[in-house]
Amino acid sequence: MISIDCLTHQFTDIQAIIFDKDGTLEDSGDYLRNVAQKRARLIDAQIPGVGEPLLMAFGVNGLILDPAGLQAVGSRYENEIAAAAYIAETGRGWSASLDIVRGAFTEVDRVMESTPAAMFPGCLESIESLAVAGIKLAIVSAATTSQVTKFAHYHKLQSHFQVLLGSDLHFAKPDPRLFQFACQELGVNPDRTLMVGDSSWDMIMGSQGGAAGCIGISWGRSGQPLAMADVSISDLSELQLRG
Repeated sequence: MISIDCLTHQFTDIQAIIFDKDGTLEDSGDYLRNVAQKRARLIDAQIPGVGEPLLMAFGVNGLILDPAGLQAVGSRYENEIAAAAYIAETGRGWSASLDIVRGAFTEVDRVMESTPAAMFPGCLESIESLAVAGIKLAIVSAATTSQVTKFAHYHKLQSHFQVLLGSDLHFAKPDPRLFQFACQELGVNPDRTLMVGDSSWDMIMGSQGGAAGCIGISWGRSGQPLAMADVSISDLSELQLRG
């Protein structure tokens, strides 16, 4: 039986941990902010005046990306719908609005194609310790499955994680079915699984999905709205194995 001590909390008989990717394992804030800015700029070039409102909708304020904002936690589809709604407000039809957004997003994908961002300090060592102890591991992200897989391969994590899931399924965060599906793929019960993430959606998904515990991680950032987190930590070293 493996227990995990986390500050003042102890989670007993844990068989698996499901991690978010962006902002939890991958330090991708600058990349996501740049993507949002380029998307807004391209759309504004076609529909002048919508650029600034779009950035606000994406959760970007200057050089700051809101970790709970749409760009940080939303799927590509959700970002597309939000952007198209702003365009539709200018009198364009819905189909035309979506075409403009998807064209801009595709162009940004082309110019922003890059290697994954660095992992947060100490992530690899913590993941290796969990894997060696026999804890099953998964990543569940608002990014696409291909992006999650690319991240895992780039950082040589594929041997540690048994399940890699993105936003390609019929349900997305914070739908608890996503957490439950990941548990099913891991072959564990939700009540023997921890959820670790940096947003309230991660906490809601895990809590409503029946997780043994939901752990919020901040990496030193302040003002994180980690609603429903059982405990909040600043880095993964605060997850201590016992048993």
